[in-house]
Amino acid sequence: MRRTFLMAAATLVAAAPVPAQAPAAAPKRVLILAGHLIDGTSDKARDNQAILIEGDSIVAVGPRAEVESRAGGAERIDLGTMTVLPGLIDNHTHILLQGDITAQDYDDQLLKESIPYRTIRATMAVRTALENGFTALRDLETEGAMYADVDVKRAINRGVIPGPRMFVSTRALAPTGMYPLLGYSWELRMPQGVQITDGPEDLRKAVREQVGNGADWIKFYADRRYFIAPDGRLRSWVNYTDAEMQAIVQEAHRLGKKVAAHAIGWDGIDAALRAGVNSIEHGDGLTPDLVDRMKSQQVYWCPTIYVGAYVAEGRGGIWPRMVEIEKANFGEAVKRGLLPFIAYGTDAGGYAWSENQAKEFAYMVRYGMTPMQAITSATATGARLLDQPRLGRIMPGKLADIVAVRGDPLSDITELERVGFVMKGGTVYKGVSGER
Repeated sequence: MRRTFLMAAATLVAAAPVPAQAPAAAPKRVLILAGHLIDGTSDKARDNQAILIEGDSIVAVGPRAEVESRAGGAERIDLGTMTVLPGLIDNHTHILLQGDITAQDYDDQLLKESIPYRTIRATMAVRTALENGFTALRDLETEGAMYADVDVKRAINRGVIPGPRMFVSTRALAPTGMYPLLGYSWELRMPQGVQITDGPEDLRKAVREQVGNGADWIKFYADRRYFIAPDGRLRSWVNYTDAEMQAIVQEAHRLGKKVAAHAIGWDGIDAALRAGVNSIEHGDGLTPDLVDRMKSQQVYWCPTIYVGAYVAEGRGGIWPRMVEIEKANFGEAVKRGLLPFIAYGTDAGGYAWSENQAKEFAYMVRYGMTPMQAITSATATGARLLDQPRLGRIMPGKLADIVAVRGDPLSDITELERVGFVMKGGTVYKGVSGER
């Protein structure tokens, strides 16, 4: 009887009409009219261009009349005579820091600010970055705030807060006794700015832990204690043994993650390159031999010039000399052909977020790049470093991450410090239709 009832019920369910599903809403279409366009690929700007967007992606780019004919009823954003560029990419930031010119500045943040409070401040940092035109950030460690960068990234991705696309490295790695907080009584158990880890096997475990908690990249500190050698090179003390560095890199690569190395002096850069890292951070002590090795190994460089100049006077000692050393080495690296691997990175957070991170552009141009080369470092080159082929260029199939400035950044690179329009993924975060 029960079987008969169930069969009858199944027959009725099968015979019941299936409710018609509502058709999916068509993606929103937006037409941007640009007075001038720097697309991240071409060597020159193009005039009177238009960009057609569907949803979060670019579907057409070209002369205004040609693209307008395909736009139909798309929403129009007329940027008048503004110069339109791909969303900018900063490949070295610290959203959980608010400036550390001196050791005391750093210690105060770790000792007097809770991780929740620092995370609240980080939400303002990412909003500031986005409004300044940076639609993607690689954040290279939380400086004692554990995995809060993963939480900020999640909040952005879920639409809880506005911010750039985040690529995070969580805690970073350094050996015992070689990273702040330092100098306090041995009787006190002090917080650490990094994940203190020693030995190849423990380092492999630490990499797994960071990846398991959401790290997109792995970062470690290759060196410290910078000094000028008799031959004029900027030298340093290396933190890890070769076996330890290789363990970090091998484990990260095995898990499909890339590795960034803080390496300022010649010795740290040399050791990081031997280990097979993917990017050198700061790299003040680059020399022609190291540049040639980086080109051969296709290792990227984030010079972070502005932060060095910003903190030099407050830190004193060798830091003012390092500013001049990096200036010379930057120009030499450009001349020797490292250009395709020089990615824009600022170390924002090392200085206060009230300083516009676009100030790095002017230093790059002053030190030897053309304005277009500097822009490319923060667009197409930055996207390659991140392995994000849909970022960094304005062309069909790319994500609609777009910014605009009122003047001509190819004539005055500081125009990028005055971004007037920001779109990320087809959504406008700054500027409105008709604004010029």
